[in-house]
Amino acid sequence: MMQHVVHGFGPVWDGASQVLVLGSMPSPKSRERGFYYMHPRNRFWPVMAAVFGGDPGREPATRAAFALNHHVALWDVLASCDISGASDGSIRNPEPNDISMILCGAPIRLVMTTGSKAGQLYVKLVEPGLKRLGIDVEMMTVASTSPANAAKSLNDLVSIYRAAFAHAGVLGAGADCDGACGN
Repeated sequence: MMQHVVHGFGPVWDGASQVLVLGSMPSPKSRERGFYYMHPRNRFWPVMAAVFGGDPGREPATRAAFALNHHVALWDVLASCDISGASDGSIRNPEPNDISMILCGAPIRLVMTTGSKAGQLYVKLVEPGLKRLGIDVEMMTVASTSPANAAKSLNDLVSIYRAAFAHAGVLGAGADCDGACGN
């Protein structure tokens, strides 16, 4: 059943964030819990644990701290849309979030969109506004961690995300911004 959904909770970021991970729109379970990737079968947090090491926990505050500790910001491309359940393919009437505040307030090196729909929505709805503001940041679309993405195993996802975070320079040596990071 199609319903109009408003995002409902804000971004996780701070002045040290270097990678902005954007999904499309939170799933019903995530909206219910008020935090990102909270469906029990979504593999985002197990991927993060494998990539960075450690336990992000199960609670939103612990997961937010884990992300920030690794210079990762979280939000979604959309502020609102019409959607059926968690099906990205059903999205209609999308309205984007204004991510410029994060890109201007933190040394974001890479925007990672999780899933092809998030990437398409970013390119169509967000990128043109950023270009008008003179903001140019690299964007990379990575595989969705949704349980609906059965084509990718957990190991596949860990490899994909590890490569993306390494590309952004937030794994191991070089993870700290030395003043040379820019938007």
